[in-house]
Amino acid sequence: MRILITEDDAALAEALQFALAHAGYAVDWVGNGTAADEALKDDVFGLLILDLGLPKLDGFEVLRRLRRRNTALPVLILSGREKPEEKVLGLDLGADDYLVKPFSLNELQARVRALLRRSAGGSPPVICYGGLSFDTVERLVSVNGKALALSTHELGVLEVLVQRFGRVVSKARLVEQLYSYDKGVTQNAIEVYVHRLRRKLDGAGVTVKTQYARGYLLDYVNH
Repeated sequence: MRILITEDDAALAEALQFALAHAGYAVDWVGNGTAADEALKDDVFGLLILDLGLPKLDGFEVLRRLRRRNTALPVLILSGREKPEEKVLGLDLGADDYLVKPFSLNELQARVRALLRRSAGGSPPVICYGGLSFDTVERLVSVNGKALALSTHELGVLEVLVQRFGRVVSKARLVEQLYSYDKGVTQNAIEVYVHRLRRKLDGAGVTVKTQYARGYLLDYVNH
């Protein structure tokens, strides 16, 4: 899952990037509102973390423009502004949550997980198909009750496919969802991760299937 952070405090942005990347998310960061508005015109993000006090274009205006484009992208506002009227304005403009600085990284990550579950149609914290179990809170995977060791990239591919179970996801979309702007990863890497996942999911009753010229989907083995 790919997250955009808009924050003009470089030290805070770096800390957020580190924490979220460690949790397995692909994270991009921009430091002003104009750059945020441009980045959000590409439909590649799963979540926006938005500071209000941005240079060039403030967070409220970034949010207004985002919602005018009729996108349902989840938005978590992070702000030092704690006046009730500002919280109300942010939520009325279309933010999904509002967290006042300073905050704990554990709380931030819990809110991120909640917003992503909600955007995926209210998926339960633990998603199960066949013998596969995916804990979206702890980001742990098991097959038939046994923990499955996955690399960060394998976990990311599986997460996208689990949340779209039975639906085709293109290679390009997987790349967009999993990698930040500075990675430069090719679609060939996705093929490698899918190959590894197929082997690791053996016996789970589900597998990653290829749809020629379209992409991949997670589905039951005999479906």
